[in-house]
Amino acid sequence: MSVSRMGQGPDGGGDPLAVRYLDAAIDLLRRVRDEESEAITAAGELMADAVAADGRLFAFGAGHSSLAAQDVVYRAGGLALMNLLSAPGVVGVDVMPATLGSALERVDGLAGAVLDSSPVRPGDVLVIISLSGRNSLPVEMAMNARALGLKVIGVTSVAYATETKPRHASGTFLKDHCDLVLDSKIAVGDAELALDSVDAPFGPASTMVASALMQAVMACAAGALAARGIQPPLLRSGNVDGGHDWNGRVFAEYGDRIFYRR
Repeated sequence: MSVSRMGQGPDGGGDPLAVRYLDAAIDLLRRVRDEESEAITAAGELMADAVAADGRLFAFGAGHSSLAAQDVVYRAGGLALMNLLSAPGVVGVDVMPATLGSALERVDGLAGAVLDSSPVRPGDVLVIISLSGRNSLPVEMAMNARALGLKVIGVTSVAYATETKPRHASGTFLKDHCDLVLDSKIAVGDAELALDSVDAPFGPASTMVASALMQAVMACAAGALAARGIQPPLLRSGNVDGGHDWNGRVFAEYGDRIFYRR
């Protein structure tokens, strides 16, 4: 990319690295739109199936992958029935040292303990978000969830399954244990930028893409419920007039399937 002035793009409108990063992010979103639209729609239908059958919805992610899971829980404009399934020490970067969270993702048996102490039941839907899908925790979470009768949607980068080695004893990845897989298209390493003067690539985009995928699925689920004549249980912003009253009515109607208020 040509640069007209130091620190600015060719039109003088900003740092060229910022432009490159945003262009890369836009390209990733376009790929997801063009290549994953059918899977996104199918994931929304799975969620609508569960809601219509009095089932519950859960999302799980470890480390930074948890951010996309948290983004759809108790969210204005989102489904009130989305619940966060969490494992101690891996929800975002919530332990010290932060590297402990990465180590916990590789601990065998943790997923089973989390599911056994959770409110999940057969017929529920669990979305598991893992960029690489190679660590024990997301793999076992998917395996155990399906054994319990849940439908599992995986949000992961399929590229890792062909370019890296699995860390679970089964030799499998998250994608191998899902009813549906949404491919985030993120390249191995999760870095969209490089400079000759910088020793490591930089500019991660996985959180942005995973969040966009999750919100697209939420939109499809709402539309699928409406198409069946079911009013989707959506939350409204508490910062608009009437928002709290609206949400109170949703909580009262669906309280037995909402666990983040207990």
